[in-house]
Amino acid sequence: MNFTKLQSVGNDFVLVETGDNQRNWSKIAEAICDRHFGVGSDGLLLLLPSDSADFRMRMFNPDGSESEACGNGLRCLVEYVVKMKLADIKAREISVETMAGTRKARIYRAKDKPAKIQVSMGTPKFAAEDIPVVIEDDRGLVDIKSMLNYPVTVEGRELPLNLVSIGNPHAVYFYQHPLSDFPLLQIGPKVEHLSIFPNRINFEVARVMNRRQIEARVWERGAGETLACGSGACAMAVAAQLHGYIDNKVDIKLAGGILEVEWDGVGEIFISAPAKIVFRGEWLNEE
Repeated sequence: MNFTKLQSVGNDFVLVETGDNQRNWSKIAEAICDRHFGVGSDGLLLLLPSDSADFRMRMFNPDGSESEACGNGLRCLVEYVVKMKLADIKAREISVETMAGTRKARIYRAKDKPAKIQVSMGTPKFAAEDIPVVIEDDRGLVDIKSMLNYPVTVEGRELPLNLVSIGNPHAVYFYQHPLSDFPLLQIGPKVEHLSIFPNRINFEVARVMNRRQIEARVWERGAGETLACGSGACAMAVAAQLHGYIDNKVDIKLAGGILEVEWDGVGEIFISAPAKIVFRGEWLNEE
């Protein structure tokens, strides 16, 4: 089985071009994503044909679970289809079918710089069933305000979480101190598996530096701490804007690099950054 390794701001993926939906991709993801006995990656991307878009993407986490959405994975997939000439490089948009809906991507080229790929991540959602989360406010109602600063206690630490769906579930915690001080390796898995999140959740710790920049660390559901997360960057930008901390354009500074996020406060949210093919190979240990 041939594969291609790609990365965007340090978020790395193994991509397989296939038409086979029946193979046990969860098991393969567990093996191929292993950083000691496999290729090593934050996820397995499948590039598939689509009846409703230019391409279809499925994404599996290192623990074998399938994710609804993946912003950096989506941009890596678009980089692949362009470099492999599977799509018209002059096309204004490339559409990709995902579990979270069809997403559109645009490529912006600049002289002497890597091409920047911008993708739409859809419209943020806040309904409890969309995240999903099992909560009620004091009136027995759940609305957008209920999803801001929802209080939980983990390991004796009070965490006001900001809950949002970017096609997949996110909980954002705003931290006022250096991010290196936050015990993410200890707290991250506890938040991920809180009983109020039936499908588990991605957890972001964010520090607002100014109205145009946020520093962040991310704990990805099924993957652990990663160098970057596209949908997580979107979730942080949405939560920060709803609190009035930032303007509608912000740079999310992650361990692997910077993701540019833009949201008008109502409609689709967009992320932009370069993506790169690292190497290609053949996977022999499929079972």
